[in-house]
Amino acid sequence: MNPEAVEWTDRVLGLPAHDNWWQTETGSIMIANLASADIRPGSMGRPLPGIEATVLRRGADGRAAVTDGQVTPAADGEVGELAVRVGWPSMFRGYWNEPARYAKAFADGWYLSGDLARRDDDGYFWFVGRADDVIKSAGHLVGPFEVESALMAHPAVAEAGVIGTPDPVAGELVKAFVLLHNGFEPTTRLHDELLAFGRRQLGAVAPKQIVFAESLPHTRSGKVMRRLLKARELGLPEGDVSTLETVS
Repeated sequence: MNPEAVEWTDRVLGLPAHDNWWQTETGSIMIANLASADIRPGSMGRPLPGIEATVLRRGADGRAAVTDGQVTPAADGEVGELAVRVGWPSMFRGYWNEPARYAKAFADGWYLSGDLARRDDDGYFWFVGRADDVIKSAGHLVGPFEVESALMAHPAVAEAGVIGTPDPVAGELVKAFVLLHNGFEPTTRLHDELLAFGRRQLGAVAPKQIVFAESLPHTRSGKVMRRLLKARELGLPEGDVSTLETVS
């Protein structure tokens, strides 16, 4: 959850949102901001009692590096693949008719979630993005969620969706689709201001292109469908859109 959303609930409702992390595969919440602990806006929180989670060092493909069946924990602050020690009660038992995919989801006693995250010095986990959403630009591995959160810190930006587009030099360029708050107009001046704002917030991984959008495609759970944004931008097949809620 973007920090702005957590801060909004605290400001408007008088109570902060308690973000958490789980997947269909985990069957229950694994990491959460507990009522008994301080909330850090933008963080998923810390592992629940009985759950062991870590961040694993990545290989060239952006996923956890597995060498001879072994994995290596990432340092605090380093972005890597979020993993959970196997054996929790609600652990999934397989993917329907996909045993090879199920086997590939585990290594060295860890479930490899496919999500990228980092852990801070106090043990809070911070979501970066899906590993298959990562943008490879000029030697950088860029998490779309990080870029979206940075852009949403600007008072004009209500929501953002970020993808990578092909570039012959950089490999991919970071491109952002931005939905503005009411009262803001999509002007050239604002466009340039957002580009500069992104550079101040993110440095080398800031978006190189920004497009003002009237709406963004979402899943029914409210997540921006980056895959669909990219397919439409590049003229690729849209694939499965059964979870599409908002049609742009």
